Amino acid sequence: LTGGEVSDYLGVEPLLALPVAKPRKMLADKGFDGDDVRSSLLMRAILPVIPPRANRRDPPSCDFKAYKDRNRIERMFNRIKQFRRIATRYDKTRLSYESFLNLAAAMIWITAFVNAT
Repeated sequence: LTGGEVSDYLGVEPLLALPVAKPRKMLADKGFDGDDVRSSLLMRAILPVIPPRANRRDPPSCDFKAYKDRNRIERMFNRIKQFRRIATRYDKTRLSYESFLNLAAAMIWITAFVNAT
């Protein structure tokens, strides 16, 4: 969790340091198209699925078929941001913000789970 004015680019290393199963691919938008991010991912045996920026001289290849799955991630964030308290970040402390984020995710999951059964 970072401040609203902090670039997402700086959150890549802490994200990769999380103690979870190692992903095979990382889907990201053009904002993450940098040699540092790409080399860091490749050193960890993670395939970067990042479209190249338009101003790249030698643009690296991108698996656009896998990149289409990024739409699901964007829809998930859009769904969570429908909760006004999360979108505007009224909470002052990190703990209360993360707690309400968990509550919102549980509310979304419960409605999907109840409707599926």
